[in-house]
Amino acid sequence: MDEMNNEVSDFKELSVGEVVTGKVVKVEDKQVLVDIGWKTDGIVPISELSSLHIETASEVVSVDDELTLKIKKLDDDEIILSKQAVDTEQAWDDLEQKLESGEVFSAKVKEIVKGGLVVDVGLRGFVPASLVETYFVDDFSSYQDQELTLKVAELDRDKNRVILSHRAVVEAEAAVQKEQRIATLQEGEIVEGRVARLTDFGVFVDLGGIDGLVHISQLSHEHVEKASDVVTENDTISVKILSIDSESERISLSLKATLPGPWEDVEAKISVGDVVEGEVKRLVHFGAFVEVLPQVEGLVHISQISTEHIGTPQEVLEIGQKVSAKVLEVNPSDKRISLSIKEVEVDKNQAELKSYKKDEEESGFSFSDMIGDQLDKFKD
Repeated sequence: MDEMNNEVSDFKELSVGEVVTGKVVKVEDKQVLVDIGWKTDGIVPISELSSLHIETASEVVSVDDELTLKIKKLDDDEIILSKQAVDTEQAWDDLEQKLESGEVFSAKVKEIVKGGLVVDVGLRGFVPASLVETYFVDDFSSYQDQELTLKVAELDRDKNRVILSHRAVVEAEAAVQKEQRIATLQEGEIVEGRVARLTDFGVFVDLGGIDGLVHISQLSHEHVEKASDVVTENDTISVKILSIDSESERISLSLKATLPGPWEDVEAKISVGDVVEGEVKRLVHFGAFVEVLPQVEGLVHISQISTEHIGTPQEVLEIGQKVSAKVLEVNPSDKRISLSIKEVEVDKNQAELKSYKKDEEESGFSFSDMIGDQLDKFKD
């Protein structure tokens, strides 16, 4: 009897709340048996294995695993242990440090639930849908069992509330990428980018980590009603950097500046002596400006508007009127074309006169001959 008492007394004194270590000796569906060096193996119920929902104990531990456990209940012949209690305490301490330092860490998605994702961070961590990505995600099924980089967004031990954010990690990485990219850009440089978004006032172009804006007035040399008339989303385009504001991260771009101007190769399209069709765009006291090519206007001086004397261009012309004009001069360097409406009229009159004279010659008599015949009759 004394020998038996001595054996029992060899076991260490334990108390509820104490933390002990032991080795897993058996894994059952709903519990785990652990040798902690006591008179009987300790029992870890499945509910005390993890803060997450699990179906069987084997999802968490295996035979021979070394575990750190907290004593939940202690009787003469039974001891109930908790892995979850130890893990939870350590996890709270760890998460509080991560919140303070802003550390980025990884965790696996364990469940897809209404409103977001549940991840294992030693306890049940929640990533709300709004904190998963920087964009809207309609279906989270692809996130199951994926490793996510996270930051701690909010902690409350009393309410057992752990809010995590993957979006914060993405935004922080994007901010660094923006800063690095903007440092490589220079005003006046022509760069390639992808059309990211179309708006009423222009186009946002992704330059590789940072967006620049092409205002609608910088999309084309011609007037543009809407951006979609010129580009579509995901187009790759070349743009010129007009200005960079590093502080506000605003970059102004121009697509128009990379395109051939309306005056480029104008001499190959219009030559001196050509008769061109155009539209009267502006009337001024000294003449009229006529658009003869898209965005290319020529000047009809008031002296070249009509064969008759006029006081103002408005006496003969009106804005929007279609006219024919003869090219008198082409000067691409000064972006100047001189035109004459009068010359077209003069040429037309001369052509009609030549045609009339030709008809006279072919008929064999002239108007003077006919008058002469009539006079001879009177003489007779």
